[in-house]
Amino acid sequence: MLKHGTEEATQYLGQLDLAEVTPWKCLCGCASINFQIRGHAEPPPGVHILGDFMINQGDHPSGIFIFSSGDLLRGIEVYGMAGDAPTVLPRSESLSAFESGTS
Repeated sequence: MLKHGTEEATQYLGQLDLAEVTPWKCLCGCASINFQIRGHAEPPPGVHILGDFMINQGDHPSGIFIFSSGDLLRGIEVYGMAGDAPTVLPRSESLSAFESGTS
């Protein structure tokens, strides 16, 4: 997701080796996760999107984005667009770039 995200997203690749998934769980039951970067304090609240993608699941479109906060990789958010959000993280090959509709 970072390799195919925004121009600045690749600068966060080095943080992946230090990223740990926190025990936080979303109340809706979706597969969203938060990261804690070893050796760094918890970042401030906020969401700066580094990459936004569609999850290709036929008639049940969903979205997923990776985000930072305070210059630290912070998490991955999944969301449903025509129903519930996915309860498992998708495989990378099921992702495509999110493009807003134009008319």
